[in-house]
Amino acid sequence: MMQFDQALAEAEKLMARRAYAPAHRICMQALERDPEAAAAWFLLGVLAADHGNVGRAADLFEKAVMFAPHDPRPHAHLARALMLLNEQADAVEAAEIAAALHPRDALTLDTLGVVFSRAGLHARAIPFFEAAVARNGRNAELLFNLGASRQFLGDFAGAEAAYAGAVAIDPDAHRAWSSRVTLARQTPERNFRPELERLFAIHAHDPERALHFAHALAKTSEDLGDPVAALAWLQRGKAVRRVCAGYDPARDAAIFDAAGQTFVASDGTAGFGSDAPVFVVGLPRTGTTLVDRILSSHRDVESLGELAHFGLLVKRMAATPSSLVLDPPTLRAGRAIDPESLGRAFLDSVAGLRGAAPRFVDKMPLNVVYAGLIHRALPDARIVCLRRHPMDSCLANYRQLFATNIPQYDYALDLEDLGRYYLGFDRLVARWRAVLPPDRFCEVAYEDLVHDQEAQTRRLLAFCGLDWDPACLAFHENAAPVATASSVQVRQPLYASSIGRWRAYGEGLAPLRRVLEAGGLDVEADRA
Repeated sequence: MMQFDQALAEAEKLMARRAYAPAHRICMQALERDPEAAAAWFLLGVLAADHGNVGRAADLFEKAVMFAPHDPRPHAHLARALMLLNEQADAVEAAEIAAALHPRDALTLDTLGVVFSRAGLHARAIPFFEAAVARNGRNAELLFNLGASRQFLGDFAGAEAAYAGAVAIDPDAHRAWSSRVTLARQTPERNFRPELERLFAIHAHDPERALHFAHALAKTSEDLGDPVAALAWLQRGKAVRRVCAGYDPARDAAIFDAAGQTFVASDGTAGFGSDAPVFVVGLPRTGTTLVDRILSSHRDVESLGELAHFGLLVKRMAATPSSLVLDPPTLRAGRAIDPESLGRAFLDSVAGLRGAAPRFVDKMPLNVVYAGLIHRALPDARIVCLRRHPMDSCLANYRQLFATNIPQYDYALDLEDLGRYYLGFDRLVARWRAVLPPDRFCEVAYEDLVHDQEAQTRRLLAFCGLDWDPACLAFHENAAPVATASSVQVRQPLYASSIGRWRAYGEGLAPLRRVLEAGGLDVEADRA
């Protein structure tokens, strides 16, 4: 076990107060006295992680593990660092080692819950979150993590209890508030609007908190039948966030253009032969989770969730110098990657996540930009692209509270930016439609799926080379976890109320409509 002498115990306290410089000095002095001081290596790892230097943090935690192999804490923090580095299989392995060492402190238990949750192992995560809360039930963040994992597993009553506990402890717990409001329809008799309005007023200039409270108020307004007020709340919250995001539409336009050039039909290269993967791509909030649930309800298919693996492999194998995983130079360099090596590397990277099913779904929507490279690397894989009416697609993205630490979604902070992004996406899909084989790339309209579920499900299964399975019509009975924004909706049968939703917002969506129509789309006639 790691030994914290008086000096290192003081360093730990300093770090809790974010007094990093004196804490770092104490740790370095401890290592001068004893180069095998595991606690010093561990604290330096925490310091590096707190400053966003995740690779260095992983190295330091490995040092702590070396000198204190029977202490669960460095194993758990190493697991979290590896997860942030997208080394998922290694992260889960490190987490299992930590779990076998029977951690007892709330932070380590919560850390393990986070690792398992991010790996999609929500049933595995729950006991650790529950144990963390049992040891420190007055921590709102621990309760939020427990609530989120319960929500992903479909335990909405349990999630409500955890979120309610979080805001009872910390009334400003913005993530718990926004998540709580999504769980159930708000009614005139039961809603939190007065409290949320008070909190928004207090935090109106805080980009993160204002965004969460504004989204909660927008959801409340919608539920109470006032879409105009809902849109106004979204605009207020997103305006604050957009100022600090620094979004540049030209960057995404360049990415779409570069992506479209990644597939050359006549280059004569051969990829890796496997029909195991089904990639479900498209814009977020257009039915990708629905199709994932339909497919994974089939007896021969499992869902691996939203994987970043393919894009990360392209980045590593392209070896471009930028710190960005996705940028035009990386996409252009991706054309020189050996397709067979890329396809094999992808299947190897997900092997530890798979069960016994012969087929699996990767439903990362952003993989639409990699569709050309995917087909070159895995020519027998199926790519299913979701389409939806452009106004409904853009509105759904505008209504979605995306993670603020993922800049790829900053296009959704402004209606005109959203319109430009949709046009770029639409042009890219047209490119894939023109160059990819129709038995490998298929578009599915959300509206068609809603209006004729069985026919579209049969078409989808046939495209994927799967025989008929009636369980696919009962996707809402699928008990597997859902760690996406659709975690509530996909546990219900199909409903049509979201089709044409944009019309209820009237002139508030005029800026979006102008951009789409200027780009050549007829929003009155165009369904996809």
